[in-house]
Amino acid sequence: MKAALGILLLVLGTAYGQGNGGCSGTGMSPYDYSQALCMSPLFYEAQRSGKLPADQRVTWRADSGLQDGADVGLDLTGGYYDAGDYVKFNFPMAASVTALAFGLHAFPSGMSTAGQTNYVKAAVKWGSDYFLKCVQGPTTLWGQVGDPDVDHAYWGRPEDMTETRVSYKIDASAPGTDLAAETAAALAGAAVVHSGSYASECVSAAEQMYTFADEHRGKYSNSIDKAANFYSSYSFHDELPWAALWLYLATGENSYLSDAEGYIQEFGLLDADVLNVDWDDKTAGVYALMVEIDGGSQYTSALQGYVDNLLSYQHTPGGMVYISDWGSLREAVNAAFIAARAASLGIKASSYNNWAQSQADYALGSIGHSYVCGFGNNPPTHPHHGSSSCPVAPQPCGWNEYNSADPNPQTLFGALVGGPDAQDNYVDDRDDYIHNEVACDYNALFTGLLAAMVELH
Repeated sequence: MKAALGILLLVLGTAYGQGNGGCSGTGMSPYDYSQALCMSPLFYEAQRSGKLPADQRVTWRADSGLQDGADVGLDLTGGYYDAGDYVKFNFPMAASVTALAFGLHAFPSGMSTAGQTNYVKAAVKWGSDYFLKCVQGPTTLWGQVGDPDVDHAYWGRPEDMTETRVSYKIDASAPGTDLAAETAAALAGAAVVHSGSYASECVSAAEQMYTFADEHRGKYSNSIDKAANFYSSYSFHDELPWAALWLYLATGENSYLSDAEGYIQEFGLLDADVLNVDWDDKTAGVYALMVEIDGGSQYTSALQGYVDNLLSYQHTPGGMVYISDWGSLREAVNAAFIAARAASLGIKASSYNNWAQSQADYALGSIGHSYVCGFGNNPPTHPHHGSSSCPVAPQPCGWNEYNSADPNPQTLFGALVGGPDAQDNYVDDRDDYIHNEVACDYNALFTGLLAAMVELH
């Protein structure tokens, strides 16, 4: 009887007694940006694939995907599961890692004040360690693990997967400029926030991928057809200067800055009509880095024009800039990060910071509830996320758990869900992957935005 009671208490404790995920409140107002920032790296720990380290804090996860790459005779273990599923889509994963590095680079004191510098650096390194495995020579890059059609037919824990995990690559005959350049940016970003021999290793691989990206041009989603229906790239015009600028930051070599300027001119990026900042479009990020590095008036004008356009763009009645229905809040907080970065670079600091804060506050609760799992008032409890929907192993988990009306047994601390529609309508429904899924790229610039808010408050 005592043993049965002990098991019951363990299950209940796991489901409902996780408290604040180890992230104590700080009393910061109007929202506890520091506590929210503390939670964000926990989400990346929940997304880890491969053999988990001894200091893993999300203890309801275990080793998984340990045969990744075996189909091609390589070790492609590690990296991150994309969202609520278990495909490793390297293009958005690389964009997420670069974005995490951007937050560390742009708002270091906010990261430090919240005590999250080392945790976010570890989140970057978990991705860059994997990318180092994926770089297999100067013109070969493994760019995806998992067939999404097969993966999406499964609901359960990643630890329990039994399907064959297929690996996909780009090379000189089937290129992917966007994927190779974003991988270069992620590795260079890792070098910016790390140091020593590891940074040198990342730079070396980044330089190979950068050259590959430039010399063998083409969209990766034309070469990896299994990515096309999920993360099809619009163009590689933004990734080339983006990678060049991160390599400049990592090496200080002026040739990379010259390359970036050349790409900006070649592709007409200063005249681009851009609103999105996400895994597929880094144009506004290019503006921000050019203002930081070069300071030229044409780049300042482009960055200011981008943010000014956002401030006058359509907003929901509750105040969220509404750019896209799918992952609407992701787009809002990403844009807010760029606004906060522009403010920190001396452009309309007061108005841009106020607007950036309004977007962060929307995510954290100004609409009346939080959109961040485990944080604030009435946060999401039914995110579209396989592993957190499962009870403690070895209890079974499958489509019954997907269809359950109960909250996810595991709290996915720090995860930002997709967000509302244009009228602020939102239902906490596990079945709604448009508005209630989570993803690595949703939290990436959000992490940096929270660091910016910590610096402000």
